[in-house]
Amino acid sequence: MSGVRTSPGRVGSGESRKQGRSLAALGHTKPQTYEELRAVLSSGTVHFPKRLRQVAIFLWQHPSDVALGTIAQVADQAGVQPSTLVRFAQIFGYAGFSDFQGLFKDHMKGSWPEGRGQGSQEPAKEHSANLHFLNGMVGASQASLSRIGSGFNTDSFEKMVDLLAGAELIYVIGSKRAFPVTTYLSLTLSQQGVRNVLVDNVGSTALDQVGCITPRDAVLAVSFSPYNSITPDLVAVAHERGARIVAITDSTFSPLVKLSDTWLEVVESDFAGFRSLAASLAVGMALVHGVVARRTG
Repeated sequence: MSGVRTSPGRVGSGESRKQGRSLAALGHTKPQTYEELRAVLSSGTVHFPKRLRQVAIFLWQHPSDVALGTIAQVADQAGVQPSTLVRFAQIFGYAGFSDFQGLFKDHMKGSWPEGRGQGSQEPAKEHSANLHFLNGMVGASQASLSRIGSGFNTDSFEKMVDLLAGAELIYVIGSKRAFPVTTYLSLTLSQQGVRNVLVDNVGSTALDQVGCITPRDAVLAVSFSPYNSITPDLVAVAHERGARIVAITDSTFSPLVKLSDTWLEVVESDFAGFRSLAASLAVGMALVHGVVARRTG
């Protein structure tokens, strides 16, 4: 899924009695399917405090883990208490988490669970712990790539290609876990003769590196949860200067969404705490290919 400019905020922590009615007050009915739940979350009209927002991001990114796990397992994976999951379910009109979990179970019926290959499958006869880890990372990469085929937004992708191809100069921004992705995209753009600037923040100069950006330029930004990098601040500067902005990120709760002209959702699976980058690189390479083809076509 992709979209433009939602702005998740906060729900007052002292309004627990009103949270169950908040959905109706905002004009939404109780979501009956996983797709309806995603539509409500992406609308930007339901605002969450920190812990509930953390739950929303996890549910958005890992529906199969929610469908297959116990409340204790889901809470542990999301980094919250089980009571927080119950509170979240009640906001959407459900009595408890088990009823709410039914949305995810129905969604996963007939589909290959994303969690398979991340530890839920039967142990293979591996010769070493290293081989076990390798197989786990391969499974996580396969799960990440499979999501692209099932929910890729081609309209957003084509708009991203158009904006990048029409730019005088492309600024490529991403830090921490996203930095390997942006580094490779910048290298590939350069190899194809497309002028670009990799904002690498060497010497803490990132703000200076984007200081000369103009409305004739475009930004390709990459950021993943927990969104605690410098990337949103740099993109905000580019936004203020009128540059066109496209983003690869992993949920509607990303701070890049409200700053972007268009964005693509790419959710990466993890294994043993290590997250894949396979899908992000695949989408990024497709963008580079599209930009080069559009400019030379």
